[in-house]
Amino acid sequence: MEDPREIPAYSLPLAAHYLRLPVSTLRDWVKGGEYPTTAGQKHFCPLINLPNPEVLMLSFYNLAEAHVLSALRRTHHVKMPAIRAALDFVSQEYGWKRPLIQQEFKVGGASVFVENLQDKELVDAGTKGRQRILGFIREYLTRLKWENKVAVALYPFTRLITDESPKSVVIDPRYSFGRPVLAKIHVPTAIIAERYKAGETTIHLAKDYACKTDDIEEAVRCELNVALAA
Repeated sequence: MEDPREIPAYSLPLAAHYLRLPVSTLRDWVKGGEYPTTAGQKHFCPLINLPNPEVLMLSFYNLAEAHVLSALRRTHHVKMPAIRAALDFVSQEYGWKRPLIQQEFKVGGASVFVENLQDKELVDAGTKGRQRILGFIREYLTRLKWENKVAVALYPFTRLITDESPKSVVIDPRYSFGRPVLAKIHVPTAIIAERYKAGETTIHLAKDYACKTDDIEEAVRCELNVALAA
C-alpha cells in the first residue's frame, strides 16, 4: 500500500497558500529555473524532488520540506546553491533520503547543515549568524510531528508573526485527505471557514464543535488569511 505521505496531493497554489509562500517561490523550489550571472543565464535544479517531476503536485513530504526551507530562504535569503550544497553534504554524510524532515536532522543534523552553509556563501556569516539561522530552523522544526524518525504531520503557521501561531491547525495525510483540520477534533478548516463566511460567529461555531473560539479563529485564519477572525 502506497504511503499517503508520498502521494501527490497539493497543487502549487494550494501548497503556497498553506505555507504562506509566493507561488513563484515554491515553483522555483520544486521545478528549478534560471538565474542571471555575469556569464549569462544559468539553470538551477529543484531543491525539492516531486513524486512525479512532470506533474506540479506536492506530496505531504514535499510540503514539510518546503516548510523548513522557508526558514532559510524567506527569513535569511540564503542562496539556493548554498542550500543545495549543504543538503548534499548531510545527505551523503549520513545517508538521509529527506534530511530536512528526518528526526536526526532535528536532533543534530541541523547544526551540521548550518555549519556547512557557512562555507557556501551564507548571508549572515559568523557565529552569531549561524546561531540565528539555526534558531529559525529549529522553530520551524517544532511545527512538525515526528513518528519513526520522520515527519508525519505539520502544524502550519496561521499568523504572519510565526511565534504567535498556536498549534491549533494540523496537516496530516491521515485526516481529510491531507487538508488542514483542527488538531483536537479533526474538523476540516475549510468547512469552518465556509460557515464563518456564511455569517456564523466564532462563538456559535465553537459551541457547535465543542472547542475554543481561539481554535475556530485559527481555522479561519488558515483558510482565509484574515487579519482577525471575529
